[in-house]
Amino acid sequence: MLDHSSQVQRHPQAERGLDLYETPAVAVEALLRAEKLAARIWEPAAGRGAIVRVLREHGHHVVASDVFDYGGLDFVGDFLAQEQMSVGCDAIVTNPPFMIAEPFVERALELAPLVIMLLRLAFLESERRCHILEGRGLARVHVFRKRLPMMHRDQWAGKKANSGMAFAWMVWLRGYNDGPTIINRISWER
Repeated sequence: MLDHSSQVQRHPQAERGLDLYETPAVAVEALLRAEKLAARIWEPAAGRGAIVRVLREHGHHVVASDVFDYGGLDFVGDFLAQEQMSVGCDAIVTNPPFMIAEPFVERALELAPLVIMLLRLAFLESERRCHILEGRGLARVHVFRKRLPMMHRDQWAGKKANSGMAFAWMVWLRGYNDGPTIINRISWER
């Protein structure tokens, strides 16, 4: 049973560990309805594979990596220290650790021609993020009409609830520097 509370409650950083919050499959399904994705994708914050499973079920070749070995990864490594794109991949699709979302986006933009990140909608508000939000190819923002099911932290055993935060898939295309950012409302419900 879900608690439909809309209040945002943040977990203390000490409890968040590596900041693993698994992406609901319905969020990835909604992305697939909204975007045509590359055939070969790198998921650099794969965690236990929530995004990877859905993309593979839809025929994408996905290279799964993470800073910690949760099992089932193609390789273990710190994404922020990567020097080049994963071999053969044309896009990065991930739900980055929120504590380091900004450097994650920044690094992805340096490496990939197509970057898609699941981020809090409030990510767009910051003045300090102008260097990655303006003139860097932010082409589309797919905002969820209805809040996503809660992404509880790894090993969460408490009460289940809906998310009190608004999320969106943000899509950057290399070379799309002068066009307007398109805002698209999407649904995770069928």
